[in-house]
Amino acid sequence: MEKKRNKPAKKRRTSREKLKFYEKRVYDLTQLLEISKSLCAVLEHSTLIESILYTCMCQMRVLGAGMFVSQDYGSDTLELRNFYSGLEPDTFISYTVSTRQPQIQYLLEKNVPMTLTALQRKFKGVPEIIPFKSLHPSLVIPLKHKNKLSGILLLGERIDLGDGVKFSKYEIDQIKTIATLAAIAVYNASLMELTTTDMLTKLKLRHYFFTVLSDKYDIAVAQKQPIAVLMLDIDLFKKFNDTYGHACGDYVLKEVAGIISDGIRAHDMAGRYGGEEFIIMLTNTETAAAVMVAERIRSNIEKFDFEYENNHMNVTISIGVSVLHHDEPVTAKTLVEQADQALYTSKRLGRNKVSLFTTENSDA
Repeated sequence: MEKKRNKPAKKRRTSREKLKFYEKRVYDLTQLLEISKSLCAVLEHSTLIESILYTCMCQMRVLGAGMFVSQDYGSDTLELRNFYSGLEPDTFISYTVSTRQPQIQYLLEKNVPMTLTALQRKFKGVPEIIPFKSLHPSLVIPLKHKNKLSGILLLGERIDLGDGVKFSKYEIDQIKTIATLAAIAVYNASLMELTTTDMLTKLKLRHYFFTVLSDKYDIAVAQKQPIAVLMLDIDLFKKFNDTYGHACGDYVLKEVAGIISDGIRAHDMAGRYGGEEFIIMLTNTETAAAVMVAERIRSNIEKFDFEYENNHMNVTISIGVSVLHHDEPVTAKTLVEQADQALYTSKRLGRNKVSLFTTENSDA
């Protein structure tokens, strides 16, 4: 009789467990839908990767995550760069891996998450992937789309919540789904990056820069925040082409663009305006700070040793600065025109200078 009385209770417990299981599945599917919508809404490459990292850290309960991605379209190397959170890269290690390495090829072929231990065991006698090993990942996940690697995701140490630190089959399936969504998003963002970026300098193209500037300008006006525009022009650029050839001119452009990129924040933007001219947008930046950034870039270019085929060249740049003042609002287009006027003030004053646009010098 006792057994008969116990059966309904057992069934009720089983039903509750099933209900709990299905509730979790519905919740997880809802989360995946939100993740998909979120990733599809972001096309800015670095912002997207940051979003993927934090999503994976939250969903998989890990203390860190990082992503190796291609730096250039069609490149056969993947780099970590600054795409990590909660991990501790070794400053003495180059975090670059070749897609030709057998372990990477295997990940591409199988397209399944693996522990680094399992991957190393599969390739006994083959040199370890030092950049991976130094980060101590709990899981290595390929991001595959259209039979190509969009990147490789590393998950860091798991948070021990008392239910074990190994990934369950259900969690593996979940991270595979997230990886599929992430691979598509990274691929699309890479295409966007390709079509909006100048291939020589790696800076944004003029039309895309103006699109973003217009959006940021509207936000600045609505929130009454400052926004600055810098126009930059390499002084006497023609002499590099005439003296050493166009390949030397390209070298100078690339090096100057790199110094400009290093001199601004991640959420600012630099573009190639045309020829040897560049343009920078500094969001939420007051006048004094904008001039300071411009002066730092000017000084860094002046001090840099430009060496091309054993020829050491002195390169300088002239800069014009314009800042939005909410008591005298202008359009984004006018802000650029003001920076351009200030640039030519720098040219007239002898080049290699920074000039701030003011109403007093607007006709100078």
